[in-house]
Amino acid sequence: MKELFYYQDSMMKQFRAKVIRTGINGERPYVVLSNTAFYPTGGGQPHDTGFIENLRVIDVEKIDDEIHHYIEGNINSLKEEVVGVLDWERRFDHMQQHCGQHILTAAFVELMDIPTVSFHLGSELVTIDLATEQVTDEQLALVEKRANEIILENRPVETKWITKEEIPNYPLRKDVSVDEDIRLVIIPDYDYNGCGGTHPTSTGQVNAIKILGTEKMKKNTRVSFVCGNRVLKQLAMRKNVLSDVARQLSVPEETAATALKKVLNEVKATEKALEDAQNHLIEYEAKELVANRTNNIVACTFENRTVQTLQKLGRAVVSQHSELICLFVANNEDKLQFIAARGVNVKKSMKEISTAILPLINGKGGGNDTFVQGGGEKSISAQDLLEEMKKNI
Repeated sequence: MKELFYYQDSMMKQFRAKVIRTGINGERPYVVLSNTAFYPTGGGQPHDTGFIENLRVIDVEKIDDEIHHYIEGNINSLKEEVVGVLDWERRFDHMQQHCGQHILTAAFVELMDIPTVSFHLGSELVTIDLATEQVTDEQLALVEKRANEIILENRPVETKWITKEEIPNYPLRKDVSVDEDIRLVIIPDYDYNGCGGTHPTSTGQVNAIKILGTEKMKKNTRVSFVCGNRVLKQLAMRKNVLSDVARQLSVPEETAATALKKVLNEVKATEKALEDAQNHLIEYEAKELVANRTNNIVACTFENRTVQTLQKLGRAVVSQHSELICLFVANNEDKLQFIAARGVNVKKSMKEISTAILPLINGKGGGNDTFVQGGGEKSISAQDLLEEMKKNI
């Protein structure tokens, strides 16, 4: 482990090695080299990508004592000695994020005595789960400030291999999980941690840390953040969004939030007024339907009326007369939907109607004795379905 190129020199971008063997895992061809700078997935850090000669490396994993480089292309084209070239932008990004995680995690311990229980390095964001149910905005601001102070000081990031017996000599942030090949990543006088990942050689190379948000995860708190070049990408994305919002609102960016809040309040007021108007129309429509009833049955078909609207209209109808039964069917795009409702003095169960007609349309429904709704296939017409409902009264 100690002799692997990615441990000897984390800044190595290109290397030479011999092909030890090739193989196929499932349908994926792979190469095993005499040494490698390609980091395999592990410890929360994703694998490297790049090229071995002209073959693209798409995945790297450690299996037993071997590093498998999964490639695209003909593995038989490889010579005995090959050149490996890392996708350096990807590798350096991973190193920035991983080292930034160490710095941020150590800041939470130093300032709040809150340990990190897990870490995930995603393609867009990095997250740590803290062993606490709540973190305040003030705490986040203090931790972020401290983490960026450590970056600005440009402290060295050192690595050291130690034995199990030497562990008590170092103030480790958490217990190590292995007994052999114990590798420490050290930021002197700040953080001492067992870690098998790759890191830059100084904290200054992390560039910056920005916390983006938190969310509750059972009894823990997940903190999302970015480091280095990802901070610039996030800033550019958020700048573009803010500029677009400000442009559409025709206001300066600094007042966009206030203007947007005003617009949303106006939208809510408009929606409330529209809902009140629709309810008045439903009441008016219900009175008209009741006036045209036949034998205390209000039955009607509709085109493109949502089941929610049918429910409101049906309830409005039966609320006007205790002896009424209301039957509605709507022809909605690719399906039929229906409701059946009864007045308070009607004994007939609406569930009996639903049970009888649902097989006709291969449908599903729900409700109770007083009100049911459902829907299904257009295997018959809306009018025919309504007639079947009438037959079951």
